[in-house]
Amino acid sequence: MKPIALADWLQQWLNTGSGEPAYRQLYRLLRQAILDGRLPSGVRLPSSRELARDLSIARNTVIQVYEQLAIEGYVHAASGKGTFVEDTSQDTVDSASSAAWGDHAQATGESNRGLSMRGRRLMDRLGFSRRQYGAFMAGLPDVAEFPAKAWLRIQNKHWRSSPGRLLSYAAAGGYPPLRQAISAYLNSSRSVNSKAEQVVVTTGIHQALDVATRLLCEIGDTVWIEDPSYWGLRNLLISSGLNVEPIPVDGEGIRPSQRDLRRPPRLIVVTPSHQYPLGMVMSLARRRMLLDYARKHGCWIVEDDYDSDFRYESRPLPSLQGLDSAGQVLYVGSFSKTMYPGLRIGYMVVPERIAPAFASAVAELYREGQMMTQSVTAEFVREGYLSSHVRRVRNLYAQRRALLIDAIRSHYQDSLDIIGDEAGLHLVLALPDHVDDVEICRQAFDRGIMVRPLSDYYLIKPRMRRGLLLGYAQVQQEQIGPAFRILASVLDAHIAEGQHPAPGVSAPAGRT
Repeated sequence: MKPIALADWLQQWLNTGSGEPAYRQLYRLLRQAILDGRLPSGVRLPSSRELARDLSIARNTVIQVYEQLAIEGYVHAASGKGTFVEDTSQDTVDSASSAAWGDHAQATGESNRGLSMRGRRLMDRLGFSRRQYGAFMAGLPDVAEFPAKAWLRIQNKHWRSSPGRLLSYAAAGGYPPLRQAISAYLNSSRSVNSKAEQVVVTTGIHQALDVATRLLCEIGDTVWIEDPSYWGLRNLLISSGLNVEPIPVDGEGIRPSQRDLRRPPRLIVVTPSHQYPLGMVMSLARRRMLLDYARKHGCWIVEDDYDSDFRYESRPLPSLQGLDSAGQVLYVGSFSKTMYPGLRIGYMVVPERIAPAFASAVAELYREGQMMTQSVTAEFVREGYLSSHVRRVRNLYAQRRALLIDAIRSHYQDSLDIIGDEAGLHLVLALPDHVDDVEICRQAFDRGIMVRPLSDYYLIKPRMRRGLLLGYAQVQQEQIGPAFRILASVLDAHIAEGQHPAPGVSAPAGRT
């Protein structure tokens, strides 16, 4: 399709009087034209100025649509040449999402045949790992430290008492005593304002976000996420048919531009207490700005509080939800970091006016069970075992964090920055721009070391920083030094390669 023919075709279908925003109509039409082959691979799209003129719409609308299509892999922009349609006929798994840490077999066009476009886009961005334990896998607690004896004692008591009532589907919203225990725990430890009726038990943060998007968003709605951000939630949003808008972060957290603020999203997903993966804390001024903006524009905020129980140089920070007076924040968390990942119990604290709908939706869509596990968890939390366990392992993780920092400093002194080490279960080792962090992860994996590349957490590549996520919580103290020496042997070769360019070749300006 020639550019002028494209404009004519779009003009036939755009309906400015329909009530549907021009952005959403144009995005939907261009995406469909690419998918059905009307816009074949390699064709150049009209410039944003040209298309805006031909369609009598704002140029910013066209720019926004082109950017969204580029983020989702439908088009790519070539500097000075224009915007071109990508080849979507054969999707393969992105190398930075699979071979980067050797976690799963390469998907092929054959294995993806028959999947929907949403399904193929999900396959393009896989980030899971077939290996889930070892140095320096990020985001994992030390499950060996979990107080299993206390858990089994409670579990046996519940099995002996009246197991019949706990072997059916869960009540809407979850086991009532667990909802009460979670509410009390969050109110005291995280300054969350909640009643038990506002707590909805889920299988984790992924499910909480899934039900939130189903109940609060239409397909095509815009969602703000932090850039960089956690690949799991990012992929969930993209595969749900939402327009994901990556917003940069700075030292105070998410930082929307004036241009971003002029286009309010439906949903804003943030990690204010410990930004993932960089680790900064959202400032009070930025929190107030975000809450005020959400109130004025009717946006919903999802506060992902995934590991804020583990702060090493100060007390855990109050939640964003605790500052929310308008009822715009949904607070989500889980016990994966504080207890053990396989438990698969999470929670969301929902504004009171929509809490019944969320409880009903979880029961209707997922037919939740685990009543026995929920009952044991309720007593475990209520009787103080969780608080005691968190205090104990926080001290242990602080020791391991210090050993890892010592190992880094011993080898690199101050030549490499350490980022985001004040809290959580991982830190980020920043790398020079010339270093390929994805390739380092591949080579380290082959030597038994699991690290993740920081660059893979960015959606907007010009913002991309190079680095490695190093988890330390589940690495035994005596293993930290030897494991880091193996990683350093891989890393040194890549750093040296950039410092000593081939004869006759100058090193790129601004790089070390």
